[in-house]
Amino acid sequence: MRAVKKLTKSLKNSKSGNATLLVALGLPALIGGAGFAVDTAQWYMWQRELQHSVDQAAYAGAWALAREDSEDLYLTRAKQEFDANLAKTSEFASDPTIRVADFAGGTGNSVVVTATASKSLPFSSFLMKGATTIRATAQASFAEGYNFNACLVSLAENGTGTTIGGNATVRAQCGIAALSCDENAISIDGSANVSTDVIVACGTIDAEDSDTSVVENVTGLKDIYADLEPPTNDTNRTYECAGKGNNKQASLRPGTYPSLVVSCTTTLSSGIYVINGGTLDLAANYNVTGSGVMFILKNGAEVKLGGTGNENRINLTPMSAGDFVGTDYEENADRLSDILIFEARDNNPSADHILNGNSNSVMEGLIYLPSGTLRINGTSNVTAQCLQISANRIDIRGNATLETLCPTNETTSVGNSTPNVKLVK
Repeated sequence: MRAVKKLTKSLKNSKSGNATLLVALGLPALIGGAGFAVDTAQWYMWQRELQHSVDQAAYAGAWALAREDSEDLYLTRAKQEFDANLAKTSEFASDPTIRVADFAGGTGNSVVVTATASKSLPFSSFLMKGATTIRATAQASFAEGYNFNACLVSLAENGTGTTIGGNATVRAQCGIAALSCDENAISIDGSANVSTDVIVACGTIDAEDSDTSVVENVTGLKDIYADLEPPTNDTNRTYECAGKGNNKQASLRPGTYPSLVVSCTTTLSSGIYVINGGTLDLAANYNVTGSGVMFILKNGAEVKLGGTGNENRINLTPMSAGDFVGTDYEENADRLSDILIFEARDNNPSADHILNGNSNSVMEGLIYLPSGTLRINGTSNVTAQCLQISANRIDIRGNATLETLCPTNETTSVGNSTPNVKLVK
């Protein structure tokens, strides 16, 4: 017993092997901590990849919903972007949950995407008795882009493009637009009577007491005919009346006229009439009829339309796409169809084109004047089934009355507002 006590006492006082014992006792914790750190790094990588995937999916779904032509594809677009951004988690990530949600007081104006990734790792599964699940959620809000059409369009990119003043009356449910990005791109006097579905401009709009939808600062508005060149007809013609007194008449054929000032009852055959430097004046008190015609203004030519009395009648309709088949302009037949007057872009920036009228006048199609200003005078009274006007500037004043009944979907496209999409969660 004495020997045992001596050995025990010697072991108690001995310090050799302490480090080994401490290492042995701490090794499991050290290895476990290192393993858990490795697993945590894996979870962080999964989380980052999964979050990026749902972010991109929410963006894609929101952009699709923000555009009318793609809104039905938002689920497909979101799923495509989700799948495209997965790599390390692609084999164990769940399919995303994609839904439309309300945001900031709006209704159905955001896309929420949620997904999970679940997988067992060696150390964490031992401690947690199962697989670890990572969850990621993203929400993207959107404001829809809108495609704008209009039948009264001012093309000037600066200053006031459209002015409606005095006691003028304009009824054009198909819309009014201005490409100018300046202040008062459209100016409507408080005493004017304007009835339309939408008034849109790149700049601001001065429309006092207007009940119409007013949309300002819209980028992306454009002149869809800006790259279209006017057709021509080089056959030289002159205007002449035949007969005497009230029986005087003129029967015109397509070609190039130095000027075309109506001085008797006039009938125009279908085709292209080029006015080279002079005046297209259909304002005298005579009947003018032309079916399937297009007037081209160039080299400073000006136009004066409408009658000065109640006895005259102007009946003009534009060419159709079929009229250009077999010509040099067949390639642009659809775009040229329905243009009644086409002004060359370098014609005359200072030109004042005039539109008068009375209840007997019927003018259909597009009056396209990218160079000059169209003034619709105080005595005019123009009613048309579908008359469209695109001019550098439009000035409607006095007691003028302009009414056009074009369906919105058949009028000139002026571009669209840019959708707004942002990640909010």
